[in-house]
Amino acid sequence: MVAKPDRERAERERTRVYQARLQLRESQLRRRRRDTIGAAVVGGLVILAAIGGQFAFYSVGPGAPAPEGTPSPSMSPFPSVSPNPTPAPEFTL
Repeated sequence: MVAKPDRERAERERTRVYQARLQLRESQLRRRRRDTIGAAVVGGLVILAAIGGQFAFYSVGPGAPAPEGTPSPSMSPFPSVSPNPTPAPEFTL
């Protein structure tokens, strides 16, 4: 038979180990929660940066469409009418 002091010492040791396990588990949960929140924030920032980069590239950067300026008189698709028309040569057969 185990003596009473030995049994009490064993019970105290089991209680101490159990409390240490509980404390370890609690600290692991807090760390995992903190890591998850940090990863979510960093991931969100990366996504926002990618969206902002795409927006900047296609609106301001080299991916932006070329500006269509107003047509100048020299670029008119219609023939210009000059105030002194040159006469067409006459052909005789």
